[in-house]
Amino acid sequence: MPENWKTYNLGNLIEHQKGFAFKSKWYQNSGAIIVRVSDTTDNSIDISTCNKIDIDLASSYERFKIQFNDIVIATVGSWPPNYASVVGKVIKVPQEADGSLLNQNAVRLRTKNPEKFDQKFIYYLMKSKTFLKYIVHSAQGSANQASIKLTDIFNFSFSLPNISEQKSIASILSALDDKIELNLQMNKTLEEMAMALYKHWFVDFGPFQDGEFVDSELGEIPKGWEVKQLEDIIKFSNGYAFKSKQLLKEEEPDTFHIFKMGHIQKGGGLKADGTKSWIKKRDCKGLDKFILRTGDILMSMTDMKDNMTILGHTALMNENNKFIVNQRVGLLRVANNCGIDYPYVFLLTNSSDFIQRLRSQANSGVQVNLSTNAIKSAKVVVPNKEVNVKFNNITLPYYESINQNALENQTLTKLRDTLLPKLISGEVRVKDAEKTLSEVL
Repeated sequence: MPENWKTYNLGNLIEHQKGFAFKSKWYQNSGAIIVRVSDTTDNSIDISTCNKIDIDLASSYERFKIQFNDIVIATVGSWPPNYASVVGKVIKVPQEADGSLLNQNAVRLRTKNPEKFDQKFIYYLMKSKTFLKYIVHSAQGSANQASIKLTDIFNFSFSLPNISEQKSIASILSALDDKIELNLQMNKTLEEMAMALYKHWFVDFGPFQDGEFVDSELGEIPKGWEVKQLEDIIKFSNGYAFKSKQLLKEEEPDTFHIFKMGHIQKGGGLKADGTKSWIKKRDCKGLDKFILRTGDILMSMTDMKDNMTILGHTALMNENNKFIVNQRVGLLRVANNCGIDYPYVFLLTNSSDFIQRLRSQANSGVQVNLSTNAIKSAKVVVPNKEVNVKFNNITLPYYESINQNALENQTLTKLRDTLLPKLISGEVRVKDAEKTLSEVL
């Protein structure tokens, strides 16, 4: 530790406010936003999943409001706690969640003296493995639930540089986060453009309205198009049933990441940092067909009936030979002579009409499952080859850019996670980190 750094307890630097137990019967479609722990992502808040309450009612709970750049930490999670559990999760409130109300099982933290203690530096301090390790070991449990006391959070001890260096450190780490966020926003825009084009062409038939239409079992479609089964345009296989004793909890050399349903986002899309399990490559002999490559499409075959968010939805793999697919995830690979490539299949399998039809074929129970036959026999509209080729020519560059941005984010995230503990401990100084940053950005 540098000589001029001073040691503090977290409780000396911040003031706090616990969340409130808002009643579910208050929830409605519009009004003030309620942020639950389940609405948080790895670093932020997903506003699209938040519930709302009446604005007039919300006015009685002003003290539970959170602000842009506030720090929120989850105080309850599953037992036993580990480095992937919810308890101890730290997020920074984004601009779009400014003024929201914080629900129970979380606490809001805010620096007492911004002129002496930088809010962003405190956030990065709490994102460090040192703090996470401290929280995991401080957690207490009963039954299947883990919790952390506020006193344990406040007793976390660390060393701190002066405010100028705090701001410089936070600026370096923020620059990496800002670039990551920019790439995410670019990808979101490209994904929205691709889906909008898919709907315009293949749902509304916009470019084909002047042509002749014919009846089909899926409604009227342009003449020359066909209704086929999904297996006519893709090759389908179930993921492999790995034995739990084979799986590793930490990454080692010469291992594959296990692709599970936790890697599929709500509503579709790839969550590359989802469920974390690994397996040694030497234990995967003869399983080449399960090793994923760019353009592979992965479908969730199981979900919970009361909270169905991913059943039938798919993720698009963006790199080769890193993941191997687990059971209850379907692997779809494009295979046809119709000119269809992976963008069409990916967009199709995340379209509302397809999802609705597919889910109607699922079994009923607490856990809802899709059978291999239900997936393979799902009805789809297959345009003529000329249309498919034109669609590919437009959308393939979108996904090439999306993949490039996603891979760049992996590099930036790795750099940020490497620099973070070294910067906040003084092992790496600002000047050296700035030089590294200038070479990357």
